Order: sequence, then C-alpha cells, then structure tokens
Amino acid sequence: MAAVQGGLVDAVEEKEIKSEPPNDGSGNSNANDGRLLSPSPSSSASAGSNKSAAGAPEDQQTLLAVLQFLRKNKLTESVEILRREAGLPEDSPDSKGSESSGAGSGAAAGSADSEGGDVSSLLSRVTGSLSSAAPQAPVKASGEDQPDVNVVLSAYSQQGDPALYGVYYSGLKRFIESVLDCHRAELSQVFYPLFVHMYLELVYNNHENEAKVFFEKFSGDQECYYEDDLRVLSGLTKKEHMRANETLLDFRTSKFVLRISRDSYQLLKRHLQERQNNQIWNIIQEHLYIDIFDGMPRSKSQIDAMSGSLAGEAKREANKAKVYYGLLKEPEIELPLDDEDEEAENEEGKPKKKKPKKDSMGSKSKKQDPNAPSQTRIPLPELKDSDKLDKIMYMKEATKKIRLGPDNLPSICFYSFLNAYQGLTAVDFTDDSSLIAGGFADSTVRVWSLTPKKLRKVKSAADLNLIDKESDDVLERIMDEKTASESKILYGHSGPVYGISFSPDRNYLLSSSEDGTIRLWSLLTFTCLVGYKGHNYPVWDTHFSPHGYYFVSGGHDRVARLWATDHYQPLRIFSGHLADVTCTRFHPNSNYVATGSSDRTIRLWDVLTGNCVRIFTGHKGPIHALAFSPNGKFLASGATDGRVLLWDIGHGIMIGELKGHTDTIYSLKFSRDGEILASGSMDNTVRLWDATKAFDDLETDDFTAATGHIHLQDNSQELLLGSYMTKSTPVIHLHFSRRNLLLAAGAYNP
Repeated sequence: MAAVQGGLVDAVEEKEIKSEPPNDGSGNSNANDGRLLSPSPSSSASAGSNKSAAGAPEDQQTLLAVLQFLRKNKLTESVEILRREAGLPEDSPDSKGSESSGAGSGAAAGSADSEGGDVSSLLSRVTGSLSSAAPQAPVKASGEDQPDVNVVLSAYSQQGDPALYGVYYSGLKRFIESVLDCHRAELSQVFYPLFVHMYLELVYNNHENEAKVFFEKFSGDQECYYEDDLRVLSGLTKKEHMRANETLLDFRTSKFVLRISRDSYQLLKRHLQERQNNQIWNIIQEHLYIDIFDGMPRSKSQIDAMSGSLAGEAKREANKAKVYYGLLKEPEIELPLDDEDEEAENEEGKPKKKKPKKDSMGSKSKKQDPNAPSQTRIPLPELKDSDKLDKIMYMKEATKKIRLGPDNLPSICFYSFLNAYQGLTAVDFTDDSSLIAGGFADSTVRVWSLTPKKLRKVKSAADLNLIDKESDDVLERIMDEKTASESKILYGHSGPVYGISFSPDRNYLLSSSEDGTIRLWSLLTFTCLVGYKGHNYPVWDTHFSPHGYYFVSGGHDRVARLWATDHYQPLRIFSGHLADVTCTRFHPNSNYVATGSSDRTIRLWDVLTGNCVRIFTGHKGPIHALAFSPNGKFLASGATDGRVLLWDIGHGIMIGELKGHTDTIYSLKFSRDGEILASGSMDNTVRLWDATKAFDDLETDDFTAATGHIHLQDNSQELLLGSYMTKSTPVIHLHFSRRNLLLAAGAYNP
C-alpha cells in the first residue's frame, strides 16, 4: 500500500512542478496539498507545516484536518510537534471534525463562506477516504473500468449541495466575462471541461434532476465544435450509463490539457482562492493539466485553431522529441544505355543529355540528409532484381514527369464506379497506376487492370514444371492465358472491407475489414496468403510501408498495430488515442507512422521505439485523411470538419489551414514533386492547392515553436488553384501517377 501511495504522491508533485515553477510566491501547492490528504497523510502533514506561515485559509484547514487524524490515532507527540511548528493555540477547534457525518459534511461543504464547515468537510474526506483507500488504490492500478470510475469520483461523493453547482459555475462565468479581453479568451477554455466534470459529478451522485437542469442551463454556452460530445453527454443520465462508456472513462482519467499564460492562470487561481471555491478548484487540480507558458496571452483565433480534441490541446513537451523526417538514401542503380539508345531517335546527344541527369540524381542521393535516420535504424528488405527493374522504370518515367505549379495544373482522370450497389468503401491504385482495387460492403475485394494488359493467374504447379526456366520470356510463360480477365474478385472477409493497400512491388494487396482481420492477397494467384488477427473490433484502415514488408493497421479498439508480412503477430502496438483509429499512413522513410482518430487528434509514432513523438490537435471532427509531403517535412490532414490542416513535423506545430470543402475530406495526396496538394471530399469535389506557397511563406522561429503561438494566415483563396466538381460522385481516393497525372476515384451516387 505504501508503494501505491508513494506513486500517487510523486505523480501529483510532478504535475505541480510542471504546471507551476518554484519561483511562484503564493504557489500552486496550496490546493495540491489539500489533494494529497486522501492518498498520503504523512506527506500532507509535512507539506502543511512547511506552508503554514503563508496563513492561507486552505493551509489552516489542512493543518486542522491533519491534527485531527493524528489525534485519532493517538500520535500525541506528533500532534504537539506539529502544533508548535505551526504556531497553533492549544485549544484548536480540531475536535469538531470527529463528529462530522456524511450529511453534515455535505451541508458544510455547500456553504463556502463557513470555515468550520470546510474543516468538517475536509476531516470527513480524510477519515472517509483513508479508510477506503486501501482496497481501492490497488484496484485502480489494475485498470479495471468500474473501480476506476469509483476511485476517480470518490473525492466528490460527499461534496455538498447539488443545487450550488449552478451557482459555482455561474460565478466563475461572471468573473471570466468581467476580466480584460486579453485574458478572457484563455480563461474561457476552462468552461467546457468544468461543465463536463460537474455534470458527470451530479450524475454519479444520483442527482439526476439537478444534472438535467445544469445541462440545459449551461450546455448552450459551450463551443460549437463540442456539439457531438454534448449530444453523447446528454444521454448519460444515470450512474450506470457512465460505467459502460469507454470514451467517458478516458475523459475522466486522462487530464484535459489547457495551454494558458502565467498571468491568466494567476488571475484564475486568485479568484478561486479568494472565493474559497474549492469545488471548482478541486476539479481543476484533479482533472485538468494546465500547461503554463511565459509571455503574452493567446488570442481567440489562436486558441480556436488548436482546440477541439477530446482531451484538449497537446502538452508542449509531447512535441519536443527529435524526429528524423529526412529521406533515406536511394540505392545506386546503373541505367542500361541500350534502352536509352532506342529512344534517342538516332541523335547521339540525347543519351548523353540523359545520363548526366541520372548522375545528378545519384549525387543527390549520395549526400546524407542531416535530418534523415540512418539506413540501418530499422531493418528494411533488400532490393530484389524485380525491384531494381522497377526503380529503373520509375527513373525513366521521372524524366517525362510534368512539372506542376500554379500555371501548370495537372490533368485529372476520374474513375467512377457505376452501379456499385455493393457499397464502395475503399480504393487504392498501384504506384505505377496499372491496377486499381476496391473494397466493398459485401465483404469482397475487386481488382481491375487499368492497362490493356489483362489480369492472369500463375499456372498450376504441374504446368510450371513443363516450362523452360532459362528462356528469356519465362515471366510471360508462367502466366495462364486461360485465366485472363479485366478484373478479379477476392473472397474471404466476413464483413465490409474498409481499407486496402497495394504493396510497392505490386505483388500483394492488403485489405482490412469489419471482421477484425487484415488479409494479405497474392496478385499472382489472386488468393489469400495470410489472415492477420490482433484487432478485436473492425479495422478501419491499413497501409503498406513505402519500402514494403511492413504495414500498419488501425481500428475501433483505439490502437494502431505495426506488422511485418512474415509475422502473424504485430511487432508494435501504438496505444494512446482515446477513440477509434480511423486512418493510418507511413512516413516516406518508413521510420514513422501517422494515425488519425475520432478523438480529433493526429499522432506520429516512432516505428523503432513504439513511442508517440508528436500529437497534433486542431481538427473539430474525426480525421479521415493523411498525406506526407514527398520530402517528409510536412503532413496534411483532412477531417469531417471540411478543413485541411498542414503540420510542420520537425517543429511539431500547425502551419496552415485550407478552407473550402463543405463536407468530410476522405483523401489527400501531394504531387510527385510536392508542388501541389490535392484534396477529395464527400462534397463531390477535387480541389488543388498551392503547397509550395503554403510552405514557403512559413516563418517558424524558436519562440513560435516553444510557446505554440501560431499565426495562421487566412489565405485559403490565394492557395486554391482549382476546384473540380463531379456530377454526383463523392471523391474517396486520389493518386498522382509517376508523370503527375492526377487519378481520382469514387462511386457514382445517383
């Protein structure tokens, strides 16, 4: 038990240090000392005695409570020592508390002006919670849901008159509305988490009518982007409902993060301490993490840009880790000159012109990017001969790539799925744009060829034995012409297919489904090779690494998993999101994975360590699209709020906001050279944005990175290069071909 108590105390003290540096005179520690009473009387005794000189009412109450506890346990010497050090008179009124009952303490806590009442309330918390702490603390450590709620709420179970909750909240509201404009925006951030916790407290203590009145009176004051959360909250009217709601349990146990300037925080603390408003102060200490920064308070627009996630903003320290966002060095592959000679049109100069281009590409790749991870940081598969041939083809196509820009927009080829009554739920193209695959709600996966070349299976083992393996066209001979067709259907899943991804070498296809499995299909035999089982619920998305071999999946169980094709168990489990992981993407260097979630945050995970190295907040709805820029420096995200947000991975901050879509964004893609960002939405449009201008206008200084003071320009119209509407087809996937032709896909919705 001592170990558990010590752990709790350390956690609280650590939090205190983070949210309030030691040079603060009055100290954040007064209220924290009160909180320490329940888990550890010894620590609060010493804390109370050291702080008694300040003479604050909270210190007096804490001392009286500790004295009562020591007297009850017949520790008379400790009582005398503490009394002498604190300078308390002999006839201290600490005997009052021993007679306090649950009802008495409740009534006393209701009247904030009565010091004796507050003492009795504190004493009842000490005696009551200490007697119950022993069985509860170990239960909390085990992570069981039901006792966890009990532990989190136990401090509030005797907290007084439920009718006063509205009075407390109204009083704070009046105070915040009366402060200077520069502080009002920052302090207004506390309204939503306070409202939720006070409402849940009323529900937990079976004050259903008071909870209903409180909700109806104050729910309209909350920001519009919390509308969906409030709708869920309004359905929680009984204590039993709370235990069954996982998201709610996470909200209770994970601290809501607010980023507030030191001046604004001091104003709030002074107000609550002067009014002795312990009800609200306890919630702030227990359930909020206040990330204090020095400097000017943030404006309303700056706060709104970062707000909206389920657990508030990210702590600044969460985005301080070093991220190796540079690209890996490309393997050196010599181009055969024969092919170039054939294309030279009998001009000797052309191959010579092309060759220096390859050399220059090679010299670029030889320079190691200082921000790139080492080649061996994670084990990557070796290149096979077929991979080398594909690289050569890619480099040849790159010479014919169209240079895009504001004056040279890409052509767009749209693939409409007609009569898709099976319900198209996912689409992917191969990197060379030769194949397209669709996942459907009828649990099938269908693959089409986009070239005149039809899809064929490999011959049976008996027929393969008859083939001359030394012949030049052996790769053609192994294919069975009888099976040639324009499309293939893959059966195996037992629920809708929500995510699909081609491997870089085009030999495999991944699909994830409501049935909780990810399947690996061979595109040579069109059969399922492996079923990966690890998720317990629907798997919303899966994505192959750009280097092959590894893939990532995310689902309803709120975790993302990293897999390797030859392992049936996941290599890493990325846990931290508070709601479904709705989309996943690999970084171009394969060392990091980005995940978007219904908790309205994006997280970047280190594949090597499994740690979360970035948390991005700012979206007001579940995130459904992610895309890394080709150079690996930036990330774009799209969500149900119709906004595209741009992020600087190195500094860990938001750098841009693209507004224009009127519905959920389901697809984002950068052009091959990173000049253009394309976005596809359920509003039936494809929009093209000037990515170069968005990133070049960026001025990130150390102060911005340190404080999170972002200044977003409202320049969406300047950055919008074009908007293209379909007849009635939501855009669910985008892909730039190797020559920078934009391919889009969706199911026609008559």
